[in-house]
Amino acid sequence: MESLSAHQVLVMLLSFGLLLGVARILGEIAQRLHQPAVLGELLAGVLLGPTVLGWFSPTTNAFLFPLHGPNALALSAITTLAVVLFLLVAGMEVDLSILWKQGRVAPKVSMMGILVPFVAGFGAAWWQPDLLGREGMADPFLFALFFATALSISALPVIAKTLMDLGLYRSDLGMVVVGAAIVNDLIGWIIFAFILGLMGGQASASIPNMILLTLGFALFVLSLGRWLIHRAMPFVQAYTRWPGGELSFALILALLGAAFTEWIGIHAIFGSFLVGVAIGDSSHLRERTRVIIDQFVSFIFAPVFFAAIGLQVNFLTHFDPVLTAAVLAIATLCKLLGGYLGARWGGMPVRDSWAVGFAMNARGAMEIILGLLALQAGLIGQRLFVALVIMAIVTSIMSGPVMRVIIRHASKRRLVDLLHSRLVVRGMKAYNRQDAVRELCVAACEVTGQDCDLLHAAVWEREESLPTGLGHGLAVPHARIPGLARPVVVLGLSEKGLDFDAPDGKAAQVVVLLLSPAEDAGVQLAVLAELAHIFRDERMAQRLLDTRSYTDLMAQLKTAAQQISL
Repeated sequence: MESLSAHQVLVMLLSFGLLLGVARILGEIAQRLHQPAVLGELLAGVLLGPTVLGWFSPTTNAFLFPLHGPNALALSAITTLAVVLFLLVAGMEVDLSILWKQGRVAPKVSMMGILVPFVAGFGAAWWQPDLLGREGMADPFLFALFFATALSISALPVIAKTLMDLGLYRSDLGMVVVGAAIVNDLIGWIIFAFILGLMGGQASASIPNMILLTLGFALFVLSLGRWLIHRAMPFVQAYTRWPGGELSFALILALLGAAFTEWIGIHAIFGSFLVGVAIGDSSHLRERTRVIIDQFVSFIFAPVFFAAIGLQVNFLTHFDPVLTAAVLAIATLCKLLGGYLGARWGGMPVRDSWAVGFAMNARGAMEIILGLLALQAGLIGQRLFVALVIMAIVTSIMSGPVMRVIIRHASKRRLVDLLHSRLVVRGMKAYNRQDAVRELCVAACEVTGQDCDLLHAAVWEREESLPTGLGHGLAVPHARIPGLARPVVVLGLSEKGLDFDAPDGKAAQVVVLLLSPAEDAGVQLAVLAELAHIFRDERMAQRLLDTRSYTDLMAQLKTAAQQISL
């Protein structure tokens, strides 16, 4: 069997280690600056690629990252595996149950969020293909279809991370945004998979077979396949060591799904994405296991993939300011307008609708992957690819800060303004989260005079749709209550802790019940964001447990609140 020589193994290990090391360091720096890690990982590739290292020392660049030969193939294989696993993680972020529990709001946001940029993007690319960077030999229709898809798709992992950073991932607004992004991802990747299939030299007679196989595979994975995975998960958990068994189970299925879609003529990423959706939808999959799989891919494979992108293009020589500005303007304006119109159509307030629009505008990694595949397929050139990468970075960076401004002005009320001594429950007696919700609802009813059964039903229905454990010992079960005169906050303290399925796997020792009037979404967003910031300090839960009086507890909360800027 043919194998790499000793010199080629040396180059492979050196280049892989250097690429991963620089990407991780710059990714951590980017996150410390409250920016997406992908920004630092891309910068690592720019520094090690033809843009910087290739300019200062072309010989060193060619030695470490050759464009041809066995080492180029080895790096290509690693990055292909990386993107397949990254799409597995992206698929696991998809929670199909959210779609059914969001009523008509999320589908409307998704519909307009796809329709407006798709129509505008297709029209612009068809009318001015050369201005927007079409390669001379590329089919005009396929180019316009790609450009429309690139403008329509959102980046669910980036959106989810932005909402988590703001403390809004498990809020009502967060559920609408995530539900809409799920539909965006599913439709966008299906369209793009067909584009790649058509570009892959598929004969016209085989195209119907490819479409039927793709739709059949998607239907199987999301129905019977999803059920089989759900049934198999307890067996895996019972007879394999945690978390290795579940990690291996997920990776094996993802690779097999990727191999199947590659065989039928659709890119491998589509198969791993669908398998990720099916695995992530199982209620047997613990949130902690999901986080471990995410970290395994995001800290090892994803940095290498995004850094490798910078090795393929000289970002200085192929930077076109006019093209970049045009792509950024069209993408941002159309996505904002689509998200805003969809949210308003669904009955959301004006301010919330703008927050939805900016959240949906984050493109991030998904846009970059789309652009890279189109570049490798010869559909677009390096100028447009650079423009798409810059657009993805800019939209991801702007999403969080703008949403933070919107939330800050959404409501002037804060947690300490809504609490008083009768709404603090020390030494909670509950042993599970449903009993905890009821125990806090009883305390709320004593103050508000509301029907306790109705309050409990509303909060528990919301809790079942998406658990509200935020991590660091905090859970915030919440609901919007029709007819409620003013917001109500009940703070419960549990020494033993309660399982609210938090991402970090920790039990919730501080449980905050948040009830807000149905027509006042602003207070819910403001309090959730404030709590998320306060409990970034891992010691906060224990500090509150150690307080001996209501005055001490309020002092701790006020001190923490004064140290944050929402």
